[in-house]
Amino acid sequence: MLATSPNYPVCYFVDSRISGVNKNCQKEIKLLCSSPLSRKLFFAQGTQIHKVLRPSQLKRCYVVPNANDGYPCVSASIEDTAASHELNYEAETLFSKWSPPKYLWRGLSVLILAGQVITRIVKGNVHWRNTLQQLERVGPKSVGVCLLTSAFVGMAFTIQFVREFTRLGLNRSVGGVLALAFSRELSPVVTSIVVAGRIGSAFAAELGTMQVSEQTDTLRVLGANPVDYLVTPRVIASCMALPILTLMCFTVGMASSAILSDSVYGISINIILDSAQRALRSWDIISAMIKSGVFGAIISTVSCAWGVTTLGGAKGVGESTTSAVVISLVGIFIADFALSYCFFQGAGNSLKNCV
Repeated sequence: MLATSPNYPVCYFVDSRISGVNKNCQKEIKLLCSSPLSRKLFFAQGTQIHKVLRPSQLKRCYVVPNANDGYPCVSASIEDTAASHELNYEAETLFSKWSPPKYLWRGLSVLILAGQVITRIVKGNVHWRNTLQQLERVGPKSVGVCLLTSAFVGMAFTIQFVREFTRLGLNRSVGGVLALAFSRELSPVVTSIVVAGRIGSAFAAELGTMQVSEQTDTLRVLGANPVDYLVTPRVIASCMALPILTLMCFTVGMASSAILSDSVYGISINIILDSAQRALRSWDIISAMIKSGVFGAIISTVSCAWGVTTLGGAKGVGESTTSAVVISLVGIFIADFALSYCFFQGAGNSLKNCV
């Protein structure tokens, strides 16, 4: 007869041989099979408890009736019925304890957020009032620090170029080299670095604070999509403002270089500007603006993704802000290499007219 089942995990057996001799000395054996986690059998005899280790397997016990005295017999066959359940349980335990690394699911969140932003821009789901506010914040309020940085970077590079080119008698090539360096690399990269430190950190801190204080959940309750209201305006503003800032930084950098060359090294401003005009092509300016737009998208998307995935209160906000700036800078440098490799292949001839 079947003594145990999934519905009745606790079973009692009576040893008929002991009870036949003395009614008061009956031995009661209690079998515990309540869950797959059970790894012990408890046998109780009077006041003594004996623990016996056994494998974590679910067993089914069968009791054969004794034909002589009518009492059931304890010794019976045991059948393993939980082999497949044990395998499923082990697999479930393995994956339930595993959690993906933070950098992995945050990187995936950047891609998902970028896809959502592109979809909403294509569909026209843009909050234009917030976009104009963010555009003012990214553009006009960042002009001062960007222009100041570009001016001093331009003067630093002018010192190095003029010293070396003067020894070679190539004073007329200084302006062309500076113009190519600023338009192709320095202006977009320097502007993006400044914006990543100033605006990217602000984006990550704001959205991280809203996330840990459950303000984004409040927007969802009110029927507003956080991507439409918070993320998309920031991405559009960054992509629109950075090309304009890059063009302004290029102009200020060239102007500071020409003034320094004229006042310190005796190279006329007209020579610098004429050399720059001969070396530059329209594609150089266009490529700089394309790079800036891509860098703006990287800064805003990474910062917003790091902000909306913030956990852990104020400490988490600080870590997300720092990490967002670092990842944005790494993304800028990687994208700069990829775009430069695509835009400028083969041997160049821009300096032929400057020599």
